[in-house]
Amino acid sequence: MVTIGAFDGVHLGHRRLIERVRRTAGEIGAVATVVTFDRHPASVVRPESAPLLLTDLDQKLSLLEACGAELTLVVHFDAERAQERAADFVAEVLVGCLNARAVIVGHDFHFGHNREGDVPLLQRMGAQMGFDVTGIRLLATGAAGGGSEPLEGTEPISSTRIRRLIAQGDVAAAASLLGRWYELRGVVGHGEKRGRELGFPTANLEVSTEMQVCADGVYAGWYLRPDGTRHQTAISVGRQPTFYESRPFSLVEAHLLDFQGDLYDEFGTVELVDRLRGQEKFASVEALIDQMSSDVAQTRRTLGARYPQ
Repeated sequence: MVTIGAFDGVHLGHRRLIERVRRTAGEIGAVATVVTFDRHPASVVRPESAPLLLTDLDQKLSLLEACGAELTLVVHFDAERAQERAADFVAEVLVGCLNARAVIVGHDFHFGHNREGDVPLLQRMGAQMGFDVTGIRLLATGAAGGGSEPLEGTEPISSTRIRRLIAQGDVAAAASLLGRWYELRGVVGHGEKRGRELGFPTANLEVSTEMQVCADGVYAGWYLRPDGTRHQTAISVGRQPTFYESRPFSLVEAHLLDFQGDLYDEFGTVELVDRLRGQEKFASVEALIDQMSSDVAQTRRTLGARYPQ
């Protein structure tokens, strides 16, 4: 029992599809299997316009397993794979490798060179090679942040839609489509230690440039340590305009509330819950410190009232 896709973000639409695969696999005595790729296919097919990622490969595999995938086959995607005919992919992967008995994909699923493969092609090949094919409609919601039931005429949940919300800073709406808070992950670097000098030490996450970073601003969220502990956190994403006229990239700085300790060189994760404000340039360091104090207080109120630990 197989489904196929990039599954970037593993959002609610993906979860619905995998749940259908899991349920059907149980009915026919098959293994619930996901076929995905080691990179986003667009990074090879059209690298100049490839989307930023919502999940890296390790995170995607973990989320797929949590959703009920019993087996995930990661296909290496390169220039040669991009030129592969859809029928050859079916013969090699679905039949030759997995001996698929049934395939479930989104109704608008496309694959293979020039996106020539689709549900009708899969159905024709399935009839010849002995596997059933079902195309299901994508899960949709109304306005961003709405319910998760499929509604006729509303916008499908998609990785593209979620990227747009995150880029706008609307991490709460993105979470309603992901079914979880959006995460930024990376090793904690040593940075300039400016936060410590200001009285608000931060963990500076070295986030991959391949990942979708949220709009510059201050966010309330959680910091997850490798040992599984979670800490209320005020998160700054920005270019430090109070200190620099121009910085070419945004920093992700996490101030863990009520925490003392060394986080350097550990792999940290921040979960972004709510955007508190946009990025600002302050007239003085004192004004910045006052605002940071307010940000910490607002983080406590936001997390304490809405998302108790």
